[in-house]
Amino acid sequence: MYDSEFPLDDAVIYLNHAAVSPWPQRTATAVKQFADENVAFGSRNYLEWVTVESRLKKQLQQLVNADSSDEIALLKNTSEALSVVAYGLPWKPGDKVVITNQEFPSNRIIWESLQKLGVSTCPADLSHQDSPEAAIIACLDDSTRLLSVSSVQYGTGLKLDLVRLGTACRERNILFCVDAIQSLGATVFDVQACQADFVMADGHKWMMGPEGIALFYCRREHMDRLDLKQYGWHMLEDALNFDQQSWEIASSARRFECGSPNMTGVHALHASMNLIDEIGMPVIEQRVLENTRFMVDFFMQREDRYQLITPLAAHQQAGIITFRPLTETPESLYDTLTRENVACALRGGGVRFSPHFYTPRKKLFKALELLNN
Repeated sequence: MYDSEFPLDDAVIYLNHAAVSPWPQRTATAVKQFADENVAFGSRNYLEWVTVESRLKKQLQQLVNADSSDEIALLKNTSEALSVVAYGLPWKPGDKVVITNQEFPSNRIIWESLQKLGVSTCPADLSHQDSPEAAIIACLDDSTRLLSVSSVQYGTGLKLDLVRLGTACRERNILFCVDAIQSLGATVFDVQACQADFVMADGHKWMMGPEGIALFYCRREHMDRLDLKQYGWHMLEDALNFDQQSWEIASSARRFECGSPNMTGVHALHASMNLIDEIGMPVIEQRVLENTRFMVDFFMQREDRYQLITPLAAHQQAGIITFRPLTETPESLYDTLTRENVACALRGGGVRFSPHFYTPRKKLFKALELLNN
Protein backbone atom coordinates (compact mmCIF):
# COMPACT_ATOMS: atom_id res chain seq x y z
CA MET A 1 0.00 0.00 0.00
CA TYR A 2 2.91 2.34 0.74
CA ASP A 3 5.40 0.97 -1.77
CA SER A 4 5.53 4.30 -3.59
CA GLU A 5 6.62 6.00 -0.36
CA PHE A 6 9.70 3.79 -0.05
CA PRO A 7 11.30 3.31 -3.49
CA LEU A 8 14.37 1.58 -2.11
CA ASP A 9 16.75 -0.06 -4.55
CA ASP A 10 15.29 -3.50 -5.21
CA ALA A 11 18.60 -5.18 -4.36
CA VAL A 12 18.62 -3.67 -0.88
CA ILE A 13 17.10 -5.52 2.07
CA TYR A 14 16.79 -2.70 4.59
CA LEU A 15 16.67 -4.02 8.16
CA ASN A 16 18.39 -1.16 9.96
CA HIS A 17 15.70 1.28 11.10
CA ALA A 18 17.05 1.10 14.65
CA ALA A 19 20.13 2.91 13.29
CA VAL A 20 19.16 5.33 10.52
CA SER A 21 15.94 5.03 8.52
CA PRO A 22 15.44 5.71 4.82
CA TRP A 23 13.23 8.72 4.22
CA PRO A 24 9.76 8.33 2.78
CA GLN A 25 9.38 9.80 -0.71
CA ARG A 26 7.20 12.61 0.63
CA THR A 27 10.01 13.64 2.99
CA ALA A 28 12.53 13.89 0.18
CA THR A 29 9.98 15.89 -1.83
CA ALA A 30 9.37 18.28 1.08
CA VAL A 31 13.11 18.93 1.48
CA LYS A 32 13.54 19.51 -2.27
CA GLN A 33 10.62 21.94 -2.32
CA PHE A 34 12.02 23.74 0.72
CA ALA A 35 15.42 23.98 -0.97
CA ASP A 36 13.89 25.29 -4.18
CA GLU A 37 11.94 27.88 -2.19
CA ASN A 38 15.15 29.04 -0.55
CA VAL A 39 16.88 29.32 -3.92
CA ALA A 40 14.04 31.33 -5.44
CA PHE A 41 12.80 33.44 -2.53
CA GLY A 42 15.22 33.20 0.37
CA SER A 43 13.43 33.61 3.69
CA ARG A 44 10.47 35.54 2.27
CA ASN A 45 8.09 32.91 3.65
CA TYR A 46 9.75 32.59 7.05
CA LEU A 47 6.49 33.03 8.96
CA GLU A 48 5.10 30.04 7.08
CA TRP A 49 8.19 28.08 8.14
CA VAL A 50 7.32 28.97 11.73
CA THR A 51 3.82 27.64 11.12
CA VAL A 52 5.25 24.33 9.92
CA GLU A 53 7.39 24.24 13.07
CA SER A 54 4.27 24.70 15.20
CA ARG A 55 2.46 21.95 13.29
CA LEU A 56 5.35 19.58 13.88
CA LYS A 57 5.28 20.25 17.62
CA LYS A 58 1.54 19.52 17.61
CA GLN A 59 2.19 16.24 15.79
CA LEU A 60 4.85 15.26 18.32
CA GLN A 61 2.57 16.22 21.19
CA GLN A 62 -0.03 13.81 19.86
CA LEU A 63 2.61 11.13 19.21
CA VAL A 64 3.54 11.00 22.92
CA ASN A 65 0.12 12.12 24.25
CA ALA A 66 1.46 15.21 26.01
CA ASP A 67 -0.99 17.68 27.50
CA SER A 68 0.14 20.49 25.21
CA SER A 69 2.55 21.22 22.39
CA ASP A 70 4.02 23.80 24.80
CA GLU A 71 5.68 20.81 26.50
CA ILE A 72 7.55 19.94 23.28
CA ALA A 73 10.93 21.38 22.29
CA LEU A 74 12.90 20.64 19.11
CA LEU A 75 16.55 20.00 19.90
CA LYS A 76 19.48 18.61 17.89
CA ASN A 77 19.49 15.06 19.23
CA THR A 78 18.74 12.77 22.16
CA SER A 79 22.11 13.43 23.76
CA GLU A 80 21.46 17.17 23.90
CA ALA A 81 18.04 16.60 25.47
CA LEU A 82 19.51 14.24 28.08
CA SER A 83 22.17 16.85 28.83
CA VAL A 84 19.51 19.53 29.31
CA VAL A 85 18.00 17.38 32.04
CA ALA A 86 21.28 16.20 33.58
CA TYR A 87 22.80 19.67 33.83
CA GLY A 88 19.53 21.45 34.55
CA LEU A 89 18.52 19.66 37.74
CA PRO A 90 19.84 20.87 41.12
CA TRP A 91 21.95 17.97 42.40
CA LYS A 92 23.38 17.41 45.84
CA PRO A 93 26.41 15.26 46.75
CA GLY A 94 25.13 11.76 47.51
CA ASP A 95 22.31 11.87 44.95
CA LYS A 96 21.95 8.81 42.72
CA VAL A 97 20.77 8.18 39.17
CA VAL A 98 19.59 4.68 38.24
CA ILE A 99 20.02 3.44 34.67
CA THR A 100 20.47 -0.10 33.25
CA ASN A 101 23.51 -2.04 32.12
CA GLN A 102 22.16 -2.23 28.54
CA GLU A 103 21.92 1.48 27.80
CA PHE A 104 23.25 3.20 24.69
CA PRO A 105 26.34 5.24 25.67
CA SER A 106 24.47 8.56 25.68
CA ASN A 107 22.14 7.37 28.43
CA ARG A 108 25.13 6.27 30.49
CA ILE A 109 27.96 8.73 29.89
CA ILE A 110 25.82 11.81 30.52
CA TRP A 111 24.81 10.57 33.98
CA GLU A 112 28.30 9.29 34.80
CA SER A 113 29.65 12.75 34.00
CA LEU A 114 27.77 14.04 37.05
CA GLN A 115 30.29 12.26 39.27
CA LYS A 116 32.17 15.55 39.57
CA LEU A 117 29.09 16.92 41.35
CA GLY A 118 29.02 14.02 43.78
CA VAL A 119 26.24 12.18 41.93
CA SER A 120 26.58 8.40 41.55
CA THR A 121 25.19 6.21 38.77
CA CYS A 122 23.76 2.77 39.48
CA PRO A 123 23.27 0.42 36.49
CA ALA A 124 20.56 -2.19 37.11
CA ASP A 125 21.61 -5.61 35.80
CA LEU A 126 19.05 -6.85 33.26
CA SER A 127 21.06 -9.84 32.13
CA HIS A 128 19.58 -12.66 34.19
CA GLN A 129 16.25 -11.35 35.35
CA ASP A 130 12.83 -12.82 34.60
CA SER A 131 11.52 -9.34 35.37
CA PRO A 132 13.91 -6.58 34.26
CA GLU A 133 11.60 -4.04 35.83
CA ALA A 134 12.03 -5.72 39.23
CA ALA A 135 15.82 -5.46 38.83
CA ILE A 136 15.49 -1.74 38.12
CA ILE A 137 13.06 -1.06 40.95
CA ALA A 138 15.35 -2.92 43.38
CA CYS A 139 17.99 -0.24 42.72
CA LEU A 140 15.69 2.63 43.73
CA ASP A 141 16.37 3.87 47.24
CA ASP A 142 16.13 7.01 49.34
CA SER A 143 19.12 8.62 47.58
CA THR A 144 17.73 8.06 44.07
CA ARG A 145 16.72 11.33 42.44
CA LEU A 146 16.09 10.09 38.89
CA LEU A 147 15.57 6.92 36.87
CA SER A 148 16.65 7.11 33.22
CA VAL A 149 15.99 4.17 30.91
CA SER A 150 15.57 3.45 27.23
CA SER A 151 12.04 2.38 26.39
CA VAL A 152 13.56 -0.29 24.12
CA GLN A 153 17.19 -1.36 24.52
CA TYR A 154 19.18 -0.68 21.37
CA GLY A 155 21.23 -3.89 21.57
CA THR A 156 18.94 -6.61 22.88
CA GLY A 157 15.62 -5.14 21.74
CA LEU A 158 14.21 -5.53 25.26
CA LYS A 159 11.05 -3.45 25.66
CA LEU A 160 10.53 -2.28 29.24
CA ASP A 161 7.23 -1.91 31.06
CA LEU A 162 7.31 1.88 31.40
CA VAL A 163 3.97 2.02 33.21
CA ARG A 164 5.31 -0.17 36.00
CA LEU A 165 8.53 1.85 36.20
CA GLY A 166 6.69 5.16 36.13
CA THR A 167 4.39 4.04 38.92
CA ALA A 168 7.37 2.97 41.03
CA CYS A 169 8.96 6.39 40.51
CA ARG A 170 5.79 8.24 41.48
CA GLU A 171 5.45 6.19 44.66
CA ARG A 172 9.02 7.14 45.63
CA ASN A 173 9.00 10.75 44.42
CA ILE A 174 11.70 9.96 41.84
CA LEU A 175 11.93 11.70 38.47
CA PHE A 176 11.40 9.46 35.43
CA CYS A 177 13.37 10.09 32.22
CA VAL A 178 12.84 7.98 29.08
CA ASP A 179 15.08 7.74 26.03
CA ALA A 180 12.35 6.78 23.54
CA ILE A 181 14.45 6.76 20.37
CA GLN A 182 13.71 3.06 19.75
CA SER A 183 9.97 3.49 20.41
CA LEU A 184 8.65 6.64 18.80
CA GLY A 185 7.41 5.79 15.33
CA ALA A 186 7.54 2.03 16.02
CA THR A 187 5.21 1.47 18.98
CA VAL A 188 2.49 3.46 20.72
CA PHE A 189 3.89 5.74 23.43
CA ASP A 190 1.92 7.54 26.16
CA VAL A 191 3.55 9.94 28.64
CA GLN A 192 0.34 10.03 30.68
CA ALA A 193 0.18 6.27 31.12
CA CYS A 194 3.87 5.87 32.00
CA GLN A 195 4.01 9.16 33.96
CA ALA A 196 7.31 10.17 32.35
CA ASP A 197 8.72 13.53 33.37
CA PHE A 198 11.17 13.82 30.47
CA VAL A 199 11.17 12.06 27.09
CA MET A 200 13.61 12.47 24.23
CA ALA A 201 14.12 10.91 20.81
CA ASP A 202 15.91 11.71 17.56
CA GLY A 203 13.78 11.73 14.42
CA HIS A 204 16.11 9.67 12.22
CA LYS A 205 15.18 6.16 13.35
CA TRP A 206 11.60 4.87 13.50
CA MET A 207 10.11 8.32 12.84
CA MET A 208 11.83 8.13 9.43
CA GLY A 209 13.10 11.70 9.52
CA PRO A 210 16.55 13.31 9.21
CA GLU A 211 19.41 13.45 11.66
CA GLY A 212 19.85 16.72 13.52
CA ILE A 213 16.35 17.16 14.93
CA ALA A 214 14.86 15.57 18.03
CA LEU A 215 11.82 15.71 20.27
CA PHE A 216 12.27 16.77 23.88
CA TYR A 217 9.22 16.47 26.11
CA CYS A 218 9.34 18.18 29.49
CA ARG A 219 6.34 17.89 31.80
CA ARG A 220 5.20 21.45 32.45
CA GLU A 221 5.60 21.24 36.22
CA HIS A 222 9.33 20.60 35.78
CA MET A 223 10.21 23.38 33.34
CA ASP A 224 11.17 25.86 36.03
CA ARG A 225 13.21 23.20 37.83
CA LEU A 226 15.66 22.88 34.96
CA ASP A 227 18.39 25.51 35.16
CA LEU A 228 19.14 26.80 31.66
CA LYS A 229 22.72 26.58 30.41
CA GLN A 230 22.22 28.02 26.92
CA TYR A 231 20.74 31.41 26.05
CA GLY A 232 19.70 33.10 22.83
CA TRP A 233 16.95 34.91 20.96
CA HIS A 234 14.74 31.92 20.18
CA MET A 235 14.16 30.97 23.81
CA LEU A 236 12.56 34.32 24.70
CA GLU A 237 8.84 34.77 25.29
CA ASP A 238 8.65 37.49 22.63
CA ALA A 239 11.21 35.89 20.34
CA LEU A 240 10.54 38.00 17.24
CA ASN A 241 10.85 41.36 19.04
CA PHE A 242 14.53 41.89 18.36
CA ASP A 243 14.58 45.45 19.74
CA GLN A 244 13.49 44.59 23.27
CA GLN A 245 16.01 45.48 25.96
CA SER A 246 14.34 43.66 28.82
CA TRP A 247 13.46 40.03 28.25
CA GLU A 248 11.89 36.97 29.83
CA ILE A 249 12.31 33.27 29.18
CA ALA A 250 9.54 31.56 27.21
CA SER A 251 6.92 29.92 29.40
CA SER A 252 6.84 26.94 27.03
CA ALA A 253 9.45 24.29 26.23
CA ARG A 254 10.81 26.71 23.62
CA ARG A 255 12.96 27.92 26.52
CA PHE A 256 15.22 24.94 25.73
CA GLU A 257 15.74 26.06 22.11
CA CYS A 258 18.35 28.77 22.41
CA GLY A 259 18.92 29.72 18.76
CA SER A 260 17.72 29.45 15.19
CA PRO A 261 15.76 26.26 14.51
CA ASN A 262 16.76 23.60 12.00
CA MET A 263 14.09 24.56 9.48
CA THR A 264 15.23 21.99 6.92
CA GLY A 265 14.89 19.29 9.57
CA VAL A 266 11.54 20.73 10.64
CA HIS A 267 10.12 20.42 7.13
CA ALA A 268 11.54 16.93 6.71
CA LEU A 269 10.29 15.52 10.02
CA HIS A 270 6.91 17.21 9.52
CA ALA A 271 6.53 15.33 6.23
CA SER A 272 7.52 12.02 7.83
CA MET A 273 5.09 12.64 10.66
CA ASN A 274 2.35 13.28 8.11
CA LEU A 275 2.83 9.71 6.92
CA ILE A 276 2.75 8.36 10.48
CA ASP A 277 -0.42 10.34 11.18
CA GLU A 278 -1.99 9.09 7.95
CA ILE A 279 -1.43 5.44 8.83
CA GLY A 280 -1.88 5.72 12.59
CA MET A 281 0.44 4.44 15.30
CA PRO A 282 -1.76 1.44 16.27
CA VAL A 283 -1.53 0.12 12.71
CA ILE A 284 2.21 0.83 12.49
CA GLU A 285 2.83 -0.90 15.82
CA GLN A 286 0.83 -3.95 14.74
CA ARG A 287 2.84 -4.32 11.54
CA VAL A 288 6.17 -3.74 13.27
CA LEU A 289 5.34 -6.42 15.82
CA GLU A 290 4.14 -8.82 13.12
CA ASN A 291 7.47 -8.46 11.31
CA THR A 292 9.32 -8.89 14.59
CA ARG A 293 7.42 -12.03 15.51
CA PHE A 294 7.89 -13.50 12.05
CA MET A 295 11.67 -13.24 12.43
CA VAL A 296 11.68 -14.37 16.07
CA ASP A 297 9.78 -17.52 15.06
CA PHE A 298 12.47 -18.26 12.48
CA PHE A 299 15.23 -18.16 15.09
CA MET A 300 13.24 -20.21 17.57
CA GLN A 301 13.07 -23.00 14.95
CA ARG A 302 16.84 -22.88 14.30
CA GLU A 303 18.30 -23.03 17.77
CA ASP A 304 21.01 -25.35 16.48
CA ARG A 305 22.50 -22.51 14.42
CA TYR A 306 21.43 -19.27 16.11
CA GLN A 307 20.97 -17.94 19.61
CA LEU A 308 18.26 -15.33 19.94
CA ILE A 309 19.37 -12.41 22.13
CA THR A 310 16.06 -10.55 21.89
CA PRO A 311 13.59 -11.70 24.58
CA LEU A 312 11.08 -14.40 23.59
CA ALA A 313 8.17 -12.86 25.46
CA ALA A 314 5.95 -10.87 23.07
CA HIS A 315 5.36 -8.08 25.60
CA GLN A 316 9.13 -7.50 25.76
CA GLN A 317 9.52 -7.09 21.99
CA ALA A 318 9.34 -4.00 19.79
CA GLY A 319 11.03 -3.71 16.39
CA ILE A 320 14.50 -5.09 17.13
CA ILE A 321 15.62 -8.70 16.60
CA THR A 322 19.19 -9.45 17.72
CA PHE A 323 20.75 -12.89 17.32
CA ARG A 324 24.12 -14.61 17.55
CA PRO A 325 25.33 -17.28 15.09
CA LEU A 326 26.69 -20.44 16.73
CA THR A 327 28.88 -21.62 13.85
CA GLU A 328 30.74 -18.37 13.11
CA THR A 329 31.38 -14.96 14.63
CA PRO A 330 28.77 -12.18 14.47
CA GLU A 331 31.34 -10.10 12.60
CA SER A 332 31.76 -12.78 9.92
CA LEU A 333 28.02 -13.16 9.44
CA TYR A 334 27.57 -9.38 9.36
CA ASP A 335 30.16 -9.12 6.59
CA THR A 336 28.35 -11.81 4.60
CA LEU A 337 24.97 -10.13 5.00
CA THR A 338 26.40 -6.75 4.06
CA ARG A 339 27.88 -8.18 0.86
CA GLU A 340 24.41 -9.49 0.04
CA ASN A 341 22.96 -5.97 0.44
CA VAL A 342 21.29 -6.63 3.78
CA ALA A 343 21.38 -3.42 5.82
CA CYS A 344 21.76 -4.48 9.45
CA ALA A 345 24.04 -3.77 12.41
CA LEU A 346 26.40 -5.33 14.93
CA ARG A 347 24.85 -4.64 18.31
CA GLY A 348 24.32 -6.32 21.65
CA GLY A 349 26.86 -9.07 21.02
CA GLY A 350 25.21 -10.20 17.81
CA VAL A 351 23.65 -9.15 14.53
CA ARG A 352 20.66 -6.80 14.77
CA PHE A 353 17.72 -6.71 12.35
CA SER A 354 15.16 -3.91 12.63
CA PRO A 355 12.45 -3.96 9.93
CA HIS A 356 9.76 -1.25 9.89
CA PHE A 357 6.04 -1.45 9.23
CA TYR A 358 6.43 -1.12 5.47
CA THR A 359 9.20 -3.71 5.07
CA PRO A 360 7.88 -6.23 2.52
CA ARG A 361 7.56 -9.80 3.75
CA LYS A 362 9.44 -10.97 0.66
CA LYS A 363 12.46 -8.98 1.86
CA LEU A 364 12.31 -10.69 5.24
CA PHE A 365 12.18 -14.06 3.48
CA LYS A 366 15.27 -13.14 1.44
CA ALA A 367 17.24 -12.19 4.54
CA LEU A 368 16.26 -15.37 6.34
CA GLU A 369 17.08 -17.49 3.29
CA LEU A 370 20.63 -16.15 3.51
CA LEU A 371 20.78 -17.37 7.11
CA ASN A 372 19.62 -20.83 6.01
CA ASN A 373 22.51 -21.28 3.59
